[in-house]
Amino acid sequence: MLKYLSKKFISVIATLLVASFVVFALTEMTPGSVARKKLGQFALQSQVDFMDEQLGYNDPFYQRYVRWLGILVGAMPDPIQDPKVGEALGRSFVDKRGAQYFGNFGFSFQSNQPVNDIIWKKLANTGILAGISFALIVPISIFFGMLAGMREGSWYDRTISVGGIVATSLPEFALGVFLVAIFSTGLGWLPGGSPLSAGGGWPIWTQFVMPVMVLVIYDSGYVIRMVRGSMTEVMASNYIRTAILKGMTMPRVVTRHGLRNAMIAPFTVMMLQLNFLISGVVVTEMIFNFPGFGQLLLKASLEKDVQMIEAATLISLVFAIMTQFISDIGYALLNPRIGLR
Repeated sequence: MLKYLSKKFISVIATLLVASFVVFALTEMTPGSVARKKLGQFALQSQVDFMDEQLGYNDPFYQRYVRWLGILVGAMPDPIQDPKVGEALGRSFVDKRGAQYFGNFGFSFQSNQPVNDIIWKKLANTGILAGISFALIVPISIFFGMLAGMREGSWYDRTISVGGIVATSLPEFALGVFLVAIFSTGLGWLPGGSPLSAGGGWPIWTQFVMPVMVLVIYDSGYVIRMVRGSMTEVMASNYIRTAILKGMTMPRVVTRHGLRNAMIAPFTVMMLQLNFLISGVVVTEMIFNFPGFGQLLLKASLEKDVQMIEAATLISLVFAIMTQFISDIGYALLNPRIGLR
């Protein structure tokens, strides 16, 4: 087991290095001055030239990448916090954490704040939304998927299958507008937006309800179909038939033999959904004006906030790689034919 985990961990580190290189290359190797892209089109040319020289933006690409990576992991201080830079640009670049620490993503030139002061608050909001949604998606998907898969061709199998297809086919924006029209405009039970502020007279918890509903309905449809397909295959296997012929009750057959084997394939799908709930909820967050990670990434892209784009993209990739790592371990634990070796 230790050997298996060591190999997987080395693979994760190598993938993270490649991912960081790709992120840096895509954001800083595009045509034009790096300083101009960070300062914006209205910055003075003297300021752009100063940044290019003072921060080494004219250096070869590999040197800039090593410097960026060194600042990120805390191996070297961030030169942007040099008082001379702030004086020349007419800004204050002061991070309360210091100029050298692990996870230093630099400064957002659009908001003139350290990226870490902004991004982790937004990620925490999305984390709460994703956690609630995932806690509902898993049991709902397993229950209805098993119910449909245990009786293939029955009326509730057809009903659940059609319902899953319909839920998956509905776009997030259409589903969000539909729910707002019913529960906010029509019935007045829930707020139409989710700014996570009590100023509108709605408790904070009510502002999570409709975004969670959109994500649960949209994601559950796909996962239910995956569980249903896997359960159908398991229930038709020889060892299930043997257990039934031996007189074992159906609930015991399902819980002891069917569930674990039926969850082998859907487990990976569920982990992918967790990744989507963190970095792929841009549409849902924009519909409800939810101050989360997805909305931040979209705003940074529209404003061409290079530092924020690099940080958000890298965090998304790290989360995707880690969920895949957990998925591989869980798949090996569930599938005795693979095992941790």
